[in-house]
Amino acid sequence: MEPVRTIARARSARGEVVLRRRPAPSDVDELIISGTFAIDSMETSSERKLGGLAAGARRVLLGGLGLGYTAAAVLSNPVDRLDIVELEGCLVEWAQCGLTEVLQQVTADPRVRLYVADIADVFRGSPLCSGPAGPSGPWDAILLDVDNGPDFLIHPQNAPLYAPPILSSALRQLTPGGLLAIWCQGATPTLEATLRALGQAVQAYRIEVQREKRSFGYVIYTLRPAGSAPICLGQNEAHGGVPHRT
Repeated sequence: MEPVRTIARARSARGEVVLRRRPAPSDVDELIISGTFAIDSMETSSERKLGGLAAGARRVLLGGLGLGYTAAAVLSNPVDRLDIVELEGCLVEWAQCGLTEVLQQVTADPRVRLYVADIADVFRGSPLCSGPAGPSGPWDAILLDVDNGPDFLIHPQNAPLYAPPILSSALRQLTPGGLLAIWCQGATPTLEATLRALGQAVQAYRIEVQREKRSFGYVIYTLRPAGSAPICLGQNEAHGGVPHRT
């Protein structure tokens, strides 16, 4: 069998980022961050589901580029603009170089704007992320696929992203009736409790997937600003996912 090939490798302040390709039986791209598996191209249903929840949005903010599958799902709809904020500059460079087919398609789309920044700093209004050089809202949908959720973090410094101050700031940058959606590696009671405490209507989408004979139940939590009528978002259920009221 052909061995796993490293396509690109870089080291940042947070650790090593590796893009590699393995035969299984066709080529599968996978992203390893700080020694932890992040995503591969074999099973992307939950990422595509996250992007599908923004159906109907005209302006979307995506935290986390990954291998581009969430972004591609957003772009499959008539969105006007997709702002993507990615912490690892090397991943943006690899995307712009077209190291994978999906990343190449995403970066070639004229509706896409790529920013190297911490999405938490965007919500905080950091000077490095504001002004004409940075992403600016409001957005109809904000999608967060930055880490695995507060219970299984790749980078411990991402913990504040799931806490009330930053989540409240994110909600304030939505248009009336907009949607905030957060990808997690599984049911996350701590995050669910935080969202309830913010006084929002919370919905959870559970996506069952199979990986090498193992079952996983990924969860996407959604919420909207209190007191606003929802715009027509998230009607695209083509990629599955069972919603549960919480």
